[in-house]
Order: sequence, then structure tokens, then C-alpha cells
Amino acid sequence: MQALEYWKTVTADTAGFLDRVIALLAESGVRYCVIGGQGVNAFVEPVVSLDLDIAVATEDLASAEALLGRQFRVERFPHSVNVSLLGSDLRVQLQTDSRYAAFVGGASPRDVLQGKIWAAQDPARRPSKRQKDLADISRLLEVYPALRIRVPDDILSRLI
Repeated sequence: MQALEYWKTVTADTAGFLDRVIALLAESGVRYCVIGGQGVNAFVEPVVSLDLDIAVATEDLASAEALLGRQFRVERFPHSVNVSLLGSDLRVQLQTDSRYAAFVGGASPRDVLQGKIWAAQDPARRPSKRQKDLADISRLLEVYPALRIRVPDDILSRLI
């Protein structure tokens, strides 16, 4: 089983949601990159997640939201635009936080780490999500130990 087929099975994506989202963004010229847990998975041994976090170029965000809204369920939240489709457990989240805009074009391990640091330091995030962020930071540091100097002491002290 190929990685994409496996992920589609795990996310119960019988509707082809992932393929359709990526195709729409590509066909419309929306500039984006994958961040969050799937971004971490691109650089280290992967773990399963139902979330796909995407950073979209600031100037493309409104058009991406409108484009996706024509085919999928779209909900706006303070820091994201969430996109979903009946027939898939996959949760696509377009980040609206302008700090992620610099990552568009290809997030590096350093960029993905920075996003995880921001998430782990966000007091409004659910505690279980912040624990996953810490685990993702640990996974990145195992493979890229030179990035350790970029991690604030308050986060380093919470890593196992």
C-alpha cells in the first residue's frame, strides 16, 4: 500500500476530498504549502493525523476560500478557514495567521518547527493539541538536532 492510499484509508476519504482540494488549489494558481503535523511528517517518520494544515499566500486567501466554498463545506474561525466534505474524515485547515505567509512556496523543517512552537505556546489551544505539538517538536529535533537552538527554554523544559 502506498503512503497516499494509506492516508486516504485512515481518513476514510471515499469522496476524493484530498485530491480535489489539491487539484483546485493547483488549477487556480493558489500558492500554498503544507504545515502542521503533515508538514512535520514530510521531514520525519510520519504519524497518523486526520488534519491537513495549509498555509496560503495572504493575497490568495480570499480567492482560495471562495473557490473551496463552491465545492466544500467552509467554516471561518479566528485563525483558520476549515474545509470539509461529507464522505471524508479529513479536516483541511487553511491558516489565516499572517505569520505563516512566509512559509508559502515550500516550508522547511525550520519553518514547520516554528509553526509548532507558535502552536505549543498558544494558551487558547486545547491541552491535548499542545501535547501533540510538543511531540511533533521532539520528532523534528530527533532528526534535526541543530534546530534545538531555535526552541525556547519554556518548551524545551516540557519535552520528554
